[in-house]
Amino acid sequence: MNNEKNDGAGLLKGKKGEYLVVLQFLLVLLFILTPRWNPLWITTAESFQLLRMIILLCCGMVALLFGALGSHNLRNYITPLPYPVAHNKLVTTGVFSLVRHPLYSSQLFIGFGWVCYTLSLSHLLLLITAFLFFSFKAGKEERWLTERHPEYKEYAGRVKKFIPWMY
Repeated sequence: MNNEKNDGAGLLKGKKGEYLVVLQFLLVLLFILTPRWNPLWITTAESFQLLRMIILLCCGMVALLFGALGSHNLRNYITPLPYPVAHNKLVTTGVFSLVRHPLYSSQLFIGFGWVCYTLSLSHLLLLITAFLFFSFKAGKEERWLTERHPEYKEYAGRVKKFIPWMY
């Protein structure tokens, strides 16, 4: 198991996923600051504005629930780093019985809602990038969780990563 010593040198080396956290914040900031790009804008898309708004609202509610419930369920073990804290216990109840990474899912759901609402290809590209990034980050986190909690493998076999019952 990795050395749990908390020193500045370990932080600078990024052994607990520090660089992944920085990249995640940069990706979120980039998503927020990127202008909408609709080169294939179809005029009939305006007729679907209500549907797009409903999708955005539904995705926003799922994102809010997953983020709030995930944070609540992890309240004693939450960390911005993908590396689990030393005193953590495996949480498999609550929202964690629906997805293994509800905090990542919340960001992907709100991003998907925004893409559907704006029909922005620039945001779609960033959402795909975010999905790949979160898959990579979750993979590292899951390796560390499996080292610490051998039962994680069975849990991962029955609960999807980001989207309930799908993926």
